[in-house]
Amino acid sequence: MRPTDTLDPDFYHRVVDCQWACPAHTDVPEYIRMIAQGRYTDAYLLNRASNVFPSILGRVCDRPCEPACRRRRVEDKPVAICRLKRVTADLSDDVRPLLPPIPLEKNGKRIACIGAGCASLTVANDLLPLGYEVVVYEQLDRTGGLMRTNIPAFRLPQTVLDNELNTIIDMGVDLRLDQRVDSLATLLEESYDAVFIGTGAPRGKNLEIPGRYESDRIHIGIDWLESVAFEHTKKIGEQVLIIGVGNTAMDCCRTSLRLGGKQVKVMARKPRGYFKASEWELDDAEEEQVEIVVNHSPREFVINDGQLVGMQFDVFEYHVDDEGKLQQELIGEEFFPCDDVILAIGQETAFPWIERDIGLDFDQWDQPVVDRTTYQSTRAGVFFGGDAAFGPENIIWAVEHGHQAAISIHKHCLNEAIDDRLPFGMNLVSTKMSIHEWSFSNDYEGANRRQMRHVDLKERFNQLNIEVELGFSAEQTTIEVERCLNCDIQTVFTTDLCIECDACIDVCPVRCLTITENTDEPTLRAALTVPAQNPDQPLYVSATLPQTGRVMVKDENICVHCSLCAERCPTGAWDMRKSTLLIPYAADEETATWQHKTA
Repeated sequence: MRPTDTLDPDFYHRVVDCQWACPAHTDVPEYIRMIAQGRYTDAYLLNRASNVFPSILGRVCDRPCEPACRRRRVEDKPVAICRLKRVTADLSDDVRPLLPPIPLEKNGKRIACIGAGCASLTVANDLLPLGYEVVVYEQLDRTGGLMRTNIPAFRLPQTVLDNELNTIIDMGVDLRLDQRVDSLATLLEESYDAVFIGTGAPRGKNLEIPGRYESDRIHIGIDWLESVAFEHTKKIGEQVLIIGVGNTAMDCCRTSLRLGGKQVKVMARKPRGYFKASEWELDDAEEEQVEIVVNHSPREFVINDGQLVGMQFDVFEYHVDDEGKLQQELIGEEFFPCDDVILAIGQETAFPWIERDIGLDFDQWDQPVVDRTTYQSTRAGVFFGGDAAFGPENIIWAVEHGHQAAISIHKHCLNEAIDDRLPFGMNLVSTKMSIHEWSFSNDYEGANRRQMRHVDLKERFNQLNIEVELGFSAEQTTIEVERCLNCDIQTVFTTDLCIECDACIDVCPVRCLTITENTDEPTLRAALTVPAQNPDQPLYVSATLPQTGRVMVKDENICVHCSLCAERCPTGAWDMRKSTLLIPYAADEETATWQHKTA
């Protein structure tokens, strides 16, 4: 194998699995260390630089970072990354005075954002400090989009949502509530230099089976949640069936309990291993006594004398065939009585207000054709992001779309190529304080993951908007931050200093180091002290060692960043260095442009 190019930011970035998995690439280990030091405001600002909404995401993020957490290499449960993000928000000072200043003199460019959700507000957040005028159109009388209408207040309090959204609005957004855009062609005739479309996926999928239109007690999930959020719906029947088993279904079933539901069942077509809902969402629903019924597929709504009385389901057994595909076998049918049914089987985008003759192409699924790097449509100057771009995702993806679209909008307004973008960069700084001391805690914390505190089950149903999760206590936070393995503190090797004494190999607790003859990657992986079985994790391979011509190989998959190799090395060939991924945003493109123009 060739020597590893550790100057490529992607190599060390891939070692920081949580940051690699996060769509916005939030520097998770660094903000956790800031929390450990009591630097809550700094930790919040570090979060906000990439994910923009730490208070919101600390409660409702889909947490792609946690399944990737390297803590799972040594035990089942990852670090509670999302809940620690909430700690930064709960304990930070007011950050508004610390945000980038908004210039009084504007740059003469006006941007229209359609929809006041997370993607549009991320665009505004990135462009306002550069002197842009940003106009946000919202058809409702409040901001937040699906964050407000589809996430119940017992998970995301309105005060938390308002505070974080208003931080951006108060930067100078020209907010136009109760103004629905009915024609993109008409909007494009106005004096906007670019348009960003962040309208989400506002249409819930229907279930076209017999009886669907014979009762008004059959509801579309996201529409029903919106009606509850705006207090148009205040009650529901005692027996409720939720069709579907995604996160929206979990919100629907838990909300039903708070509106009078006594027997609430979630009906799933497939076995539990195929559910779309997050594990923690399922746990919270089942804690509240929601019953999840598996392997039942809706057949028809049963209507008697114009009244919904129940649903008939086909019952299946499932097995995995020799090719690993899930196969189903019909074994019977079953009737479930109910007063109401809520359909939570998915969401779709909807663009009836976009004309099809303005140079903006749609694909065979009536989805806009959008470039996945620039987020520009086939019409120059029109950009998409969030669920509106590629269909339903989650908030953190929408934020990343907003960042990338803001870069494109900025370059578009400068008449520059929008696909000519700054690459990621990297800083690598030694953490050594003395021979055996480091500027981070490298003791291994053996504690299990802390459990989130909840409002007592008897109390949480007294009001619809009681926030169920209480956040971590100070003691819980102190323990949980120490569970982080500091995966961004990299073991950096200097080949010329190695004397091949094997001290690092002897002291390594996980046996991730090997000195061996170089060969092709499959053979080398098999020849390591502990064979490297995970091809998705990189190997570090040094240049030729000066003593024997062999190479030092490190399996990044099993290293726990304990620093013992660097402490034991007599020549300092190993060092522990903090790798910081440098992520370009619209402001960085501005700086690069300025430097280029003045060079």
